[in-house]
Amino acid sequence: MTLTTFALIRHGQTDWNVQRRLQGSTDIPLNDVGRGQARDAAAGLAGYAWDAIVSSPLSRAAETADLIAAGLGLSVVRRVPELTERSFGPAEGLQDGPELDALRTPDGFRGAESDDDAAGRGLAALEALAGEFPGRRLLVITHGSLLRLSLSRAVGRTLPSIGNAVLNLAHHHAVDGWELEYLNGERLTADAV
Repeated sequence: MTLTTFALIRHGQTDWNVQRRLQGSTDIPLNDVGRGQARDAAAGLAGYAWDAIVSSPLSRAAETADLIAAGLGLSVVRRVPELTERSFGPAEGLQDGPELDALRTPDGFRGAESDDDAAGRGLAALEALAGEFPGRRLLVITHGSLLRLSLSRAVGRTLPSIGNAVLNLAHHHAVDGWELEYLNGERLTADAV
């Protein structure tokens, strides 16, 4: 059975993360804390052999990937457009409050990509990578909402928010599907999966 291992990492911190603004597909860069988080992530991943690194093309994920790659002595294979963060439409840039609440719908925000569509897009991108790199070990640097929704669909349960630049380790079995081993840097117990 072919087993492909994914280290799925959300980009490092941005100023909008600190301000608790919805970023979505708005291209907000890393801040200095985020750059440090990326370097720390590289140090934590250094004990493993990685075959390829891919990322979202948005600058916060791309720079995180570049910093991790440099720390590991690797290079990023490519930017994958399907790994771009979910679009929050007119909610992007907003903080919690009445203006954001007015845009809420049962499936996210008015004018935004739906939870279902984002999960489908993200999971399809990961499964395409598993098909392209069967039996390999991949580092994928992307975004919090896209990761949470995609992994939730993959494992069949709702997962919590994904932290900046922490390890989420998942395995894709060609026949049996997905298994999540680490979430937000913590090893999952059998009953938590």
